[in-house]
Amino acid sequence: MHPIMHTIVVGILSYLVLIIVLRVSGKRTLSKWNAFDFVTTIALGSILATALTSTQVSLAQSATAFIVIALLQFAITFTSVRSRGILKLIKSQPTLLLFKGQYCDDAMQRERVVKAEILAAIREKGMADVEQVYAVVLETDGAFSVIGNAGEHDSALEGVEGLSKR
Repeated sequence: MHPIMHTIVVGILSYLVLIIVLRVSGKRTLSKWNAFDFVTTIALGSILATALTSTQVSLAQSATAFIVIALLQFAITFTSVRSRGILKLIKSQPTLLLFKGQYCDDAMQRERVVKAEILAAIREKGMADVEQVYAVVLETDGAFSVIGNAGEHDSALEGVEGLSKR
């Protein structure tokens, strides 16, 4: 088969196989990314690119590779829900960056977050006064959570690194 025709045929079929594998593997595969999800996504993209450009790799090999990556992700996420050690290995802990209007300088430095990023997150939530912010948390996917009002308990902050020091 001519290399360009191979790319067209294998590309279309590989793309369809990838869509099917992603749909079957569930929402977790397409959720907000942590480092583990990022690696999985890059691996799937690399497999697709190889399938499209290499005449040495068959459609069956590409489909098998897609399935292997999806199964590995399923196995690891399945295990991480049941094992705290595996969870810690693949997912970082959310980190407290601002608490009761006060910046957590050590955490900001460790996470390489500057004050301007925290202020931008606060403004994005429609808030104007840092003193009225109860907490800003750097989530495991790199997003900022801004909590404006304190409740009776800090239950939503459970597991956030740095809270116990406050």
